[in-house]
Amino acid sequence: MITVETLVRGIDLGGTFVFAISGAMAAVDRRLDIFGILVLSFVAGNFGGITRDVLIGAVPPAALMDQRYLLVSLLAGLIVFFWYAGVDRLRSPVLLFDAVGLSLFAVAGAQKAVECGLSPVMSALLGMLTGIGGGMMRDVLVTDIPQVLRSDLYAVAALAGASIVVAGESLGLPYGYSALAGAAVCFALRFMAIRHGWHLPVAHWSAQGRVDKDSSSDG
Repeated sequence: MITVETLVRGIDLGGTFVFAISGAMAAVDRRLDIFGILVLSFVAGNFGGITRDVLIGAVPPAALMDQRYLLVSLLAGLIVFFWYAGVDRLRSPVLLFDAVGLSLFAVAGAQKAVECGLSPVMSALLGMLTGIGGGMMRDVLVTDIPQVLRSDLYAVAALAGASIVVAGESLGLPYGYSALAGAAVCFALRFMAIRHGWHLPVAHWSAQGRVDKDSSSDG
């Protein structure tokens, strides 16, 4: 019988691997060397989980205590380094792996927060933070605006997936079912947002907008 702890750890490692893939892909796209690729793989794959563990007091974080997290991250980085062309054949590979990692981390983070006694609202928020943390740090390191601040339903999808896990826990449902449902909803929202351009409302008036308006007025 697989315990909840074992299932959470497995999902956590799965999320680490796919986020590490997305980090390595971003590193190769920026023409970093192999050391940079491996560093970005580890950061993208583990930063969200490390942040979660520090916030709930589970220290030292699992990613620094369990060598499997390091090995999984390095494996992902090496796969991309040697077989980038094969991975790149996937449609929008960085976004695809990022969406999978977001889904797995959101549900694992929410469950771990629940087990530590956090309230349902805080557990859902921590699940969201676990999902978006690695991608945020990856983007910062390659000098991009983090996707969570500009991307289609990024944080919203993570929050939705984490909330389903928390709701399932409150209703007494088996974690495996709620985790599967939460991950599926998170991935579906993120995938459909990427495919169809769904996004939250944005401000129509901005500094750039003022510049454009002033330029047209001068003309």
